[in-house]
Amino acid sequence: MRTFLKRTHRTSRTLALAGAVAGAALLLAACGDDGSTDGTGQGPTTSASAPASAPASDSFNDADVTFAQMMIPHHQQALEMAKLADGRAEDADVKKIVAAVEQAQDPEIQKMKAWLKGWGKPESAHAGHSTASMAGMMSEQDMKDLAAAKGKDFDRTFAELMIAHHEGAVEMAKEEQKNGGNAEAKALAADVVRTQSAEIAELRKILERL
Repeated sequence: MRTFLKRTHRTSRTLALAGAVAGAALLLAACGDDGSTDGTGQGPTTSASAPASAPASDSFNDADVTFAQMMIPHHQQALEMAKLADGRAEDADVKKIVAAVEQAQDPEIQKMKAWLKGWGKPESAHAGHSTASMAGMMSEQDMKDLAAAKGKDFDRTFAELMIAHHEGAVEMAKEEQKNGGNAEAKALAADVVRTQSAEIAELRKILERL
């Protein structure tokens, strides 16, 4: 009986070892078949892969260029208005809007400058697109009036001017959404419409209680 058990044990070990060897062979075969052959054993094949798509920033049209060239100075003026709030603004919600403008618009300016550089276009707008003609841009007198105001007077003036400024930006952004061809520029335009429309609504609420 003991002899039979020993033989059975040796036989089981032998079968297990054989199975392990066979499994390893199959695994090596599978690893070797990494798609480098065409399935006929004739060696490596070269597949004609489609060329990688160009980055979105490489595809643009005139509307994209105009959007960036005009929105840069538009954003820059918004930042100038926001800077005037330091030491002049009194309302906490106005200060929140100021912080939001500074946080969002400076990075957007840098992004648009990078686009124009990549497109081989100047940062300044072409003739016929002066900053004075942009929707919502403040006049020199508007900026002087804002700088001269303090406290609630500043808060009220800032809200009124920034509503008009934001409305101009939203108008420009909607034009880009309609006519632009660059995916990144259209995405930024969508952000402008969304964020600045929300800020317009908030600024109107502020005006109602000032």
